[in-house]
Amino acid sequence: MAFAFLVVMMFATLPSPLYGLYRTRDHLSALTITVVFAIFAGGTITTLLRERSIVARFGRRGAMLGGVATMMVAAVLLAAWKALPGLLIGRLLTGVAIGMAAGVAIPYLIELRLRADPKASPIPARNIGTAVNVGALGIGPLVAGFLAQWAPQPLVLPYIVIVALGAVALIGLAGAPETGAPAPPAAQGRPRGPAGRVRLPVPAAAGTIAAFAASGLFAGLSGLILATTLHQTSHALSGATLFLVFTAGTAAQLGTNRLPASRVLAFGTISTIVGLVLLVVAVRLSTPSLALFMIGGALIGAGAGAVYKGTTVIVLEATAPENRVAMTSALVIAVFVGLSVPVIGAGIALNAGASTANTVLGFAIVVALGVSLSGWALLGRRSAGPQRAAPPAAPAEKELSP
Repeated sequence: MAFAFLVVMMFATLPSPLYGLYRTRDHLSALTITVVFAIFAGGTITTLLRERSIVARFGRRGAMLGGVATMMVAAVLLAAWKALPGLLIGRLLTGVAIGMAAGVAIPYLIELRLRADPKASPIPARNIGTAVNVGALGIGPLVAGFLAQWAPQPLVLPYIVIVALGAVALIGLAGAPETGAPAPPAAQGRPRGPAGRVRLPVPAAAGTIAAFAASGLFAGLSGLILATTLHQTSHALSGATLFLVFTAGTAAQLGTNRLPASRVLAFGTISTIVGLVLLVVAVRLSTPSLALFMIGGALIGAGAGAVYKGTTVIVLEATAPENRVAMTSALVIAVFVGLSVPVIGAGIALNAGASTANTVLGFAIVVALGVSLSGWALLGRRSAGPQRAAPPAAPAEKELSP
C-alpha cells in the first residue's frame, strides 16, 4: 500500500524538470505552463471533493486501485500523444489519479496496521503516510531529471518507468485486504455524527496552503529560475533541486517523531520563513547564488513537511474515526492548492513582465505572513481548547479497526 502511494505521488511532480523540453517541443509560453498546472490542480481537487463517495462505493482498496490504474493511463497518454492537447489531458488524468489515492492513503495505512495488530500504535503508519505524501513528490522529478539528462527519449522513458512501477503496485494492491467495508452489525447502531459536515479548520487550511505554496514555487518554476536567473540549464540539476526540497520535508517529518505536534508546527513555521529569506537573497544578489538557492529550498521543504505533519496530527486527533477520510482529503486539497494556485499567480506575473527577483520577493512576503499567522492561530486554537495529550489519541485511532 505504501509503495502504491509512493508511485502515485511520484507521478504528481514527475514532469516538473521536463517543462523546458515541453516548452521547446510545443512552443509553450510561461502562461501556458501555468494553465497546465491549473488543469492538474483542478483534477486533483475535484476528485478529492468526491473522495468520500468514491470510498463509499468502491472501498479503500478500490480507490487506490483506481488511482494507480488512472495514473498508468495518464502516463501512456503523455508518452504517446506528442502535442499540447496530450499534455493537458494527461495532466488532468494525473490530477484525478492523485485525488483518488491521496485522500484515502493515510487512513488506509492506519487501518491496515491495526488490522494486522489491533494493539499496535497507529502513529508509525500515520508517519509513513505523511512522509510518503511529501517525500515522493521529490523522487519523481529526480528520476525524470536524470533520465532527461542522460537517457534517450526524455519525454517518453520516464513515463514507461512509471507504468512499470504502477504494474508492480497493482499486483501488490490486489492482495491487500479491504478495510473500508460497511460497519459490522455490532457497530451499526453507533452514532456516526455529522459525517457530511466535516470542515478543515481555517488556520490548518491556511497554514498548509502557505507552506506548500513555497514548495510549489520550486515545483513549478525552479527550472525557469535555474535557467534564466542562475544560468543553470541541467535537467538533472532541476530534478535534484526538487528532490532536495521534498526530501528535506520527509527528513523533517521523520526527525521530529519524538516532538509534540505543537513544536513540530513551530519548527516548520520558522524553517519556512528562514528558507524564504535565503531564497529572496539568492535571486537578488548582483551575482545570484546557487548555493543559497539550494539551501533556501531545503529549509522551505523541511518547513512544509513539518507544518503538514504538525497540522495533520493536531487535526486528526480531534476528528472522529468515521470522518478521517474526509478530513484527510481536506488536508490534501490544501496541499495541492498550495502547490499549484500560487504558482499560477507567479507564472501570470512573470508572463506580464514582472522580473523574477520581484516576483519571488512578493511571493515570499505573502507566504511568510500566511505561515506565521496561521501557525500562531492554530497553536492558539489548540492551547485554548481542551488539552489532548498524544498517548490518549491512540484508542481513538484504534476505532478504525474492524
